[in-house]
Amino acid sequence: MRAIALPLLCLAMLPGCVASALVDVVTAPVKVAGKAVDLATTSQSEADEKRGREMRKREEEIGKLERSYSRNAQKCRAGDVDACDRAEREYEQLGELVDVRSREY
Repeated sequence: MRAIALPLLCLAMLPGCVASALVDVVTAPVKVAGKAVDLATTSQSEADEKRGREMRKREEEIGKLERSYSRNAQKCRAGDVDACDRAEREYEQLGELVDVRSREY
């Protein structure tokens, strides 16, 4: 009797295991696709943070150029011809960085 009861008990439990595995197999592609979409898209807060970092980096670069330009312009007024060339190049770079039309929105 025991020899028959044990296999029947296993057979009775099998549909639950199969159903559970089947549900996992069916929902797996949906979960993977959802994760891929989440990784591929950028949230608004992430985009804002990125834009803020870019703006701070740009402002730091402008500040460095302004300070260097000011030093070189002062040396140029004192008669240093090389400083005049450097000041002119820095002035052009500042114009490119500060020009509103060159900004990406």
